[in-house]
This record gives sequence, C-alpha cells and structure tokens, in this order.
Amino acid sequence: MLKNRKVVVVLPAFGAEKTLANTYGEIPFDIVDEVLLVDDASTDNTIGVARELGIRHIIQHPKNKGYGANQKSCYKTALELGADIVIMLHPDYQYTPKLIPSMANLIASDVYEVVLGSRILGRGALKGGMPLYKYISNRFLTLFQNFLTGAKLSEYHTGYRAFSRNVLERINFAANSDDFVFDNQMLSQILMQGFEIAEITCPTRYFSEASSINLKRSITYGLGVLRTSFQHALQV
Repeated sequence: MLKNRKVVVVLPAFGAEKTLANTYGEIPFDIVDEVLLVDDASTDNTIGVARELGIRHIIQHPKNKGYGANQKSCYKTALELGADIVIMLHPDYQYTPKLIPSMANLIASDVYEVVLGSRILGRGALKGGMPLYKYISNRFLTLFQNFLTGAKLSEYHTGYRAFSRNVLERINFAANSDDFVFDNQMLSQILMQGFEIAEITCPTRYFSEASSINLKRSITYGLGVLRTSFQHALQV
C-alpha cells in the first residue's frame, strides 16, 4: 500500500505474449498491491504467460470486445478489488512501469486525482521512435482538443494513466465507446466533473511488438476524437 491506499495496476492486454514479462518485471511491488490483467481474446499465449508470471487476477474475454471494453472490465474489477488508486498500464512495454511510484504518489498525497504519463512533454515520443505522422496527428488533435475543452494538456492520447477511486466512481465510464476513442471520452468526463489532471514526462518505446493501430483505425479514431471534442464543447 501507499500511504494506506491500495494500489492496483490494470493491464488491458491483446497479443502481449512477447512483452508481458518485461512489463510485469518492472512493476514496483513495494507499493503495488494487486495486478489485474484483462485479455481481450488474444490469439497468442498471453494468458499462459500471465499465469506463468503468477498474476493472480486474470480475466479473459471470450471474444474480442475492443480496447474500450477491455478498460471497462479493468476499472470495474479494480474497484471490486478495493482499489484506492488504479494505474492503467499497457502490457506491450511501450511505457515504463518505473513511473508508477511517481504517478501513484501524486494521488496518494492528495495533490491530484488523475495523472497522465505524457509522451509529448520533453522528447519522449520522437526519441522513442514514434512515427512522424503519428506525432503530427497527436499534436494537431491535442491542440484542437485543448481549444474546445479549455484544458491545457500536452497529450490526450497516452495509454498510461492513474486514477483515484473517487474519479472512477464519479464518472460513467461504462457509457463510453468500446473502441479506442474510449480514452478521450473518459478524459472529457473527467474534465466535465471538474477534476484537475496532472502530467509527468514519460519516455516511450516503439518497436515491432508494441501495440499500434493501422491507418484506417487511426482515421476512425481521429474522427471520434473530433466528435468527442465538439460534444464536450456543446455541453460546457
């Protein structure tokens, strides 16, 4: 525990057989109480590796439901496990688990209730190998989102996030999309509730085993982000 807060790390997994061990091996178990892996019907041996690593809490979707649906299972179950702080970490080893203490401490110290690991602060994204077109798209969408939401985030698209229990209980994340735009809808809900969001610099890695969406899915995601931003602005 961290300052008498139960810390649960959730791993939304899909095809993470080759990267899960590296990710799990860097989790700081001196403060992390539980690890929950939700597998979205992977066709590889993700579940087998998770069991070999000794992950106690494993959920396997019988069919692929989508990235957003995976996170819904993650957060719902983490709350059922009694989590006070929930860290969402991709098990593809793109983000370093070594930032978990910093992110969790900001919440445990009652400074912030939401913390994002930003690839854009500093030079983490390009240095880590983010494709230039993704970097440019990220910057454009973030600028557009900040304009419509009134926030000043460096990035809305990171997959490294920490939440207090209060935040997850206050927002209706179950009503969001089952697809990738879930992340942006969730941030919109958080901002609508008046929560402040902290960001910390996060180095990142891009390599063949790291998860990525193709161009078609990227376009669909981008359009979903724009729609979410307009919907947010109309409700403010």
